[in-house]
Amino acid sequence: MKILAIDTSTEACSAALSTGEQVISRYELAPRKHTGLILPMIDALMKEADLTVTELDGLAFGRGPGAFTGIRIATGVIQGIAFGADLPVAPVSSLAALAQGCWREHKAEKVISAIDARMNEVYWGCYEIKHGVMDACVEEGICTADQLPLPENDGWYGAGTGWGSYADQLTSRFGDKLAGTHPESYPHAIDILELAKVVFVRGEAISVEQVSPVYLRDNVVG
Repeated sequence: MKILAIDTSTEACSAALSTGEQVISRYELAPRKHTGLILPMIDALMKEADLTVTELDGLAFGRGPGAFTGIRIATGVIQGIAFGADLPVAPVSSLAALAQGCWREHKAEKVISAIDARMNEVYWGCYEIKHGVMDACVEEGICTADQLPLPENDGWYGAGTGWGSYADQLTSRFGDKLAGTHPESYPHAIDILELAKVVFVRGEAISVEQVSPVYLRDNVVG
């Protein structure tokens, strides 16, 4: 399948394109510059692959949680492309993408994703690898770092900015259950793309009218 994926849910901005034969991508860590970066990234990928949006089979995006403004940017861009080209969309959790990236880069089979939600809270999710993709263990949520639920077993890796911003609280809380942490990790469109493929194979993609962001918090910040 030919799928375009984007993510602007955190400080990182990225786009990835599967041509069916290869995956190409663009990535930049550039807080508050996503508006000026994401469309040129998409344009560069489409030109490199010599494709037009009408030749795509579908779209995918990081639907949150994360920075309010960033999620809105990705949602708006995907809605615009999907509406114009009449394409189905696969919304993907930015927390799941973090976990998928931890598997891709570090072969971590069990990951607790945590994105700094500010206001002394983290967006979090718990994932285990199944058939090459991260599968959610529980419903993702938001809470203070010292209230993040503890898994029953050990061997978990922490990924995301929450593990940097609240390192003391989280490492103290999880103790020996942690095998390591990667606080420098951010969601990447490559991993959005990988998770989106499963959505399309299962026939769970949605129409542009159903596309919406996921904030997890009514009082959004950032």
